Amino acid sequence: MRLLEVIPVLFAALALSACSDLRNVGQAPEFSPLVPNLEHHALYNLPLPEVTDRRRPADNSSLWSSSQQSLLGDRRANQPGDILTVVIEIDDRAEISNSSQRGRSGSQSMAVPEMLGLPQLIDRQLPEGASMANAVSADSSSSFQGSGSVSRNERLTLRVATTIIERLPNGVVRIEGSQEVRVNNELRELIVTGYIRPTDISRRNEIAYDRIAGARISYGGRGQISQMQQPRYGQQIAEILLPL
Repeated sequence: MRLLEVIPVLFAALALSACSDLRNVGQAPEFSPLVPNLEHHALYNLPLPEVTDRRRPADNSSLWSSSQQSLLGDRRANQPGDILTVVIEIDDRAEISNSSQRGRSGSQSMAVPEMLGLPQLIDRQLPEGASMANAVSADSSSSFQGSGSVSRNERLTLRVATTIIERLPNGVVRIEGSQEVRVNNELRELIVTGYIRPTDISRRNEIAYDRIAGARISYGGRGQISQMQQPRYGQQIAEILLPL
């Protein structure tokens, strides 16, 4: 494809992306739809039937029943469609510093002042000022010095309700949850997903984020402030294509 054919395609792509931004001018960002997703399907599926002892029907109304509906029953989430709270308290710090230095120098020289009269014979054929007395002389040196440091401090405290969407054969359950909060024209969104053991859920039906296997936690935003913090699409494309 020639350059004259590529340029209109790029302008058309930039125009389409600009149109999507223009539709949001003066309006707050819209919430993401709740359907269809795995969390929605898990909430609308029928729960598994509870196993009851038919020989003792009176146990269904007993205070000492182990069902979730009883006074002393275990109310922790356990089946698809159950809801539990994930507590996210991240306070991480990391500091890394390293430096390296390297240097090298060398000198080489070769002179042929006398050798059976050959240098003098060659000197007559050379241009004026040239001589075999100092045939070769070279000096070289190189040096390198580098240093780098990383300092990171992250602190995040959040709570989000998630839903059990799948129960694996080994008893581990998969959870997924999302939360969106809109303040003025800025939308903050939190997404949590991963695998947990039901035994790690506390009596308050909560679980810490560091007990989630394969945890995927995303906290970001959409809106005017987030747009100002990101370079425009044209600038991002230019930084990728330009050599410098």
